[in-house]
Amino acid sequence: MRNIDFNSKKGFICDMDGVIYHGNIILPGVTEFINWLNEEQKEYLFLTNNSGYTPRELRQKLGRMGLDVPEQHFYTSALATAAFLKEQSPGCSVYAIGEAGLLNALYEAGCTMNDVNPDYVVVGEGRTYSLDTLTKATNLVLGGAKLIGANSDVSGPIEIGIAPACRALVAPIEMATGVQAYFCGKPNPLMMRTGLRLLNCHSADAVMIGDRMDTDVISGLETGMSTVLVLSGVSTRDTLRTYAYRPTEVLEGVGEIVRLARESGKN
Repeated sequence: MRNIDFNSKKGFICDMDGVIYHGNIILPGVTEFINWLNEEQKEYLFLTNNSGYTPRELRQKLGRMGLDVPEQHFYTSALATAAFLKEQSPGCSVYAIGEAGLLNALYEAGCTMNDVNPDYVVVGEGRTYSLDTLTKATNLVLGGAKLIGANSDVSGPIEIGIAPACRALVAPIEMATGVQAYFCGKPNPLMMRTGLRLLNCHSADAVMIGDRMDTDVISGLETGMSTVLVLSGVSTRDTLRTYAYRPTEVLEGVGEIVRLARESGKN
């Protein structure tokens, strides 16, 4: 592993689930990390594959944990999905399975809801997923609708363990129809390039921080960023053995970034 000079980096793109919190529980060192980002005037963005929340809801969620982070610091896979559809097919119709974050993003991008003959079936995470919605989505795809997944996460950390995420929820539709979904969230380069553009930062000057090798680390690696795998989420050191690529650094959590930056600053 190589060492990152965190003090010299201008921008930080950070995952949320498993990095900032588990469910509604803030993780150790997070408050210190965000304070350090603000004190050092770093550009930062929380880039999350969770499609269920709007940026306002994410701000409120962190607020309940004692953190004050403005809305402009959040970008979700729901926003990335909506931006993709707006670019590809302005004014398209969709059948969406997901929560407010996904539905609001689609509405704001000019998409209309249609459960009869939509242009797209869009799947995120959420409580609206059921056998009925799964059956409806399957038959709409068989009828010609294109299949879109908000992100390719198979699972995500929660207080009691893990929960199936978007990739796992899309899989039955793919298997039943023989149609492969297109995923808009990490590690899709479109989402990463948007993140860097929002930071106004070159990839060489930025760090990607996450708890997953298959979305966070690979997305940073392929975009030319330094990468940090934190072990506060779904990954362990044994996880590294199953991948051909490596993060720049492996840390227990984001609090270690502050410690390393301050130790480096003293030298």
